[in-house]
Amino acid sequence: MEAETISEDIACSETLKTIYERRAVRRYKDTPVDHELITKILDAGRMAPSAINKQPWKFYILTGKETIKTFSREIAKVTARVFAKEHPGDVAKAAFHFLHMLKAGDLFKRPDPIFHGAPVVIFITALRENEWASLDIGMCAQNMMLAAKALGLDSCPVGLAKYVEQTKIFSRLQVPFSEQVHLAIILGYGDETPEIHKRIRNNAFFIE
Repeated sequence: MEAETISEDIACSETLKTIYERRAVRRYKDTPVDHELITKILDAGRMAPSAINKQPWKFYILTGKETIKTFSREIAKVTARVFAKEHPGDVAKAAFHFLHMLKAGDLFKRPDPIFHGAPVVIFITALRENEWASLDIGMCAQNMMLAAKALGLDSCPVGLAKYVEQTKIFSRLQVPFSEQVHLAIILGYGDETPEIHKRIRNNAFFIE
């Protein structure tokens, strides 16, 4: 089976079909998402496995359009400073890579450079001393994105959201100091249909 196509067997399975059809969407319609749908997506995240069943995740949710734009712009400012520090003299190249093909200058030109106009932003946190939190939250986030797709929504994981902790408005999220922001998931009704990227196929090794 080619990586870019969905076989008949997979198409017959709703779960596998959802996995193959999910895309990272970075353009959204100006349509709010019902809170009942958000709750269903959160519940799907809560069903993810976690180390020793600690279920370490907590969710901080933004749905206000202007609030989301404000957080997006503040995170963009911090991101620019971080890139300048980590890639001196090569900020444009770093921004080009990390912002998924956006021009470096667009970081400040776009009204919502981090969350791409999505009507829902969900920050996911866990306790700072939890060494397995990243793995647990990754599985939780995947559950949420697959649930979103199954419910007719699109999504995208936003790793740059972790820089919210360095913004001057971070306190507005009311995240305790004991918790760390790992990433955010954005949700909404997509206004684009990204093509599937070719998948690497020579990375499985069977050991007898």
